[in-house]
Amino acid sequence: MKSYFVYILKCSDQSYYTGFTNNLERRLAEHRFGKNKECYTFDKNPLELVWFETFNDVLDAIATEKRIKGWSKIKKEALINNDWDKLVLYSKNYTEFGRPSSSESVDKSSTGSD
Repeated sequence: MKSYFVYILKCSDQSYYTGFTNNLERRLAEHRFGKNKECYTFDKNPLELVWFETFNDVLDAIATEKRIKGWSKIKKEALINNDWDKLVLYSKNYTEFGRPSSSESVDKSSTGSD
Protein backbone atom coordinates (compact mmCIF):
# COMPACT_ATOMS: atom_id res chain seq x y z
CA MET A 1 0.00 0.00 0.00
CA LYS A 2 1.31 3.44 -0.95
CA SER A 3 1.93 6.03 1.76
CA TYR A 4 1.53 9.79 1.56
CA PHE A 5 2.83 12.39 3.96
CA VAL A 6 1.72 15.82 5.08
CA TYR A 7 4.53 17.68 6.80
CA ILE A 8 5.43 20.98 8.41
CA LEU A 9 8.89 22.50 8.15
CA LYS A 10 10.13 25.26 10.42
CA CYS A 11 12.16 27.71 8.35
CA SER A 12 15.14 29.80 9.41
CA ASP A 13 12.91 32.91 9.55
CA GLN A 14 10.63 31.09 12.05
CA SER A 15 7.83 30.68 9.52
CA TYR A 16 6.23 27.33 8.72
CA TYR A 17 5.90 25.57 5.41
CA THR A 18 3.27 22.86 4.95
CA GLY A 19 3.64 20.32 2.19
CA PHE A 20 2.51 16.99 0.81
CA THR A 21 4.57 14.19 -0.74
CA ASN A 22 4.69 10.47 -1.39
CA ASN A 23 8.39 10.28 -0.41
CA LEU A 24 9.23 12.29 2.70
CA GLU A 25 13.01 11.72 2.68
CA ARG A 26 13.35 12.72 -0.97
CA ARG A 27 11.15 15.80 -0.54
CA LEU A 28 13.06 16.98 2.53
CA ALA A 29 16.32 16.64 0.59
CA GLU A 30 14.83 18.68 -2.26
CA HIS A 31 13.87 21.43 0.19
CA ARG A 32 17.26 21.40 1.92
CA PHE A 33 19.29 21.40 -1.29
CA GLY A 34 17.16 24.06 -2.94
CA LYS A 35 16.08 22.06 -5.97
CA ASN A 36 13.35 24.51 -6.95
CA LYS A 37 14.10 28.25 -6.88
CA GLU A 38 10.37 28.97 -6.96
CA CYS A 39 9.71 27.03 -3.75
CA TYR A 40 8.95 29.07 -0.63
CA THR A 41 11.72 27.29 1.29
CA PHE A 42 14.45 27.93 -1.30
CA ASP A 43 16.21 30.66 0.71
CA LYS A 44 14.96 29.67 4.17
CA ASN A 45 17.58 27.09 5.25
CA PRO A 46 18.22 25.60 7.65
CA LEU A 47 14.90 23.80 7.68
CA GLU A 48 13.63 21.58 10.45
CA LEU A 49 10.97 18.91 10.07
CA VAL A 50 8.71 19.61 13.05
CA TRP A 51 5.64 17.53 12.25
CA PHE A 52 4.37 14.95 9.82
CA GLU A 53 1.52 12.49 9.47
CA THR A 54 1.27 9.43 7.24
CA PHE A 55 -1.81 8.69 5.13
CA ASN A 56 -2.87 5.71 3.03
CA ASP A 57 -5.42 7.71 1.06
CA VAL A 58 -4.02 10.40 -1.23
CA LEU A 59 -7.24 12.44 -1.07
CA ASP A 60 -7.15 12.51 2.74
CA ALA A 61 -3.54 13.68 2.63
CA ILE A 62 -4.26 16.44 0.12
CA ALA A 63 -7.29 17.62 2.12
CA THR A 64 -5.25 17.69 5.33
CA GLU A 65 -2.44 19.67 3.67
CA LYS A 66 -4.91 22.25 2.35
CA ARG A 67 -6.63 22.51 5.74
CA ILE A 68 -3.36 23.05 7.64
CA LYS A 69 -2.14 25.62 5.10
CA GLY A 70 -5.14 27.74 6.05
CA TRP A 71 -4.33 27.66 9.75
CA SER A 72 -2.75 30.43 11.78
CA LYS A 73 0.82 30.08 12.99
CA ILE A 74 -0.35 29.53 16.59
CA LYS A 75 -2.73 26.78 15.52
CA LYS A 76 0.11 25.04 13.63
CA GLU A 77 2.29 25.34 16.73
CA ALA A 78 -0.45 23.74 18.83
CA LEU A 79 -0.50 20.81 16.39
CA ILE A 80 3.31 20.55 16.38
CA ASN A 81 3.35 20.57 20.19
CA ASN A 82 0.46 18.09 20.51
CA ASP A 83 -1.38 20.69 22.57
CA TRP A 84 -4.91 19.52 21.88
CA ASP A 85 -6.54 22.03 24.23
CA LYS A 86 -5.01 24.96 22.36
CA LEU A 87 -5.72 23.34 19.01
CA VAL A 88 -9.40 23.17 19.92
CA LEU A 89 -9.33 26.75 21.23
CA TYR A 90 -7.67 28.08 18.07
CA SER A 91 -10.17 26.16 15.95
CA LYS A 92 -12.98 28.30 17.29
CA ASN A 93 -14.11 31.52 15.72
CA TYR A 94 -11.90 34.46 16.70
CA THR A 95 -14.91 36.18 18.24
CA GLU A 96 -15.17 33.30 20.71
CA PHE A 97 -11.63 33.62 22.10
CA GLY A 98 -10.28 36.93 20.79
CA ARG A 99 -7.78 37.69 18.08
CA PRO A 100 -4.23 36.41 18.55
CA SER A 101 -1.59 38.93 19.56
CA SER A 102 0.83 40.18 16.90
CA SER A 103 3.33 37.48 17.91
CA GLU A 104 0.62 34.89 17.27
CA SER A 105 -0.54 36.27 13.94
CA VAL A 106 -1.62 34.22 10.96
CA ASP A 107 1.30 32.58 9.17
CA LYS A 108 1.02 33.58 5.50
CA SER A 109 4.21 31.81 4.45
CA SER A 110 2.75 28.41 3.78
CA THR A 111 0.62 29.15 0.77
CA GLY A 112 2.83 27.35 -1.74
CA SER A 113 2.29 23.76 -2.73
CA ASP A 114 4.40 20.86 -3.85
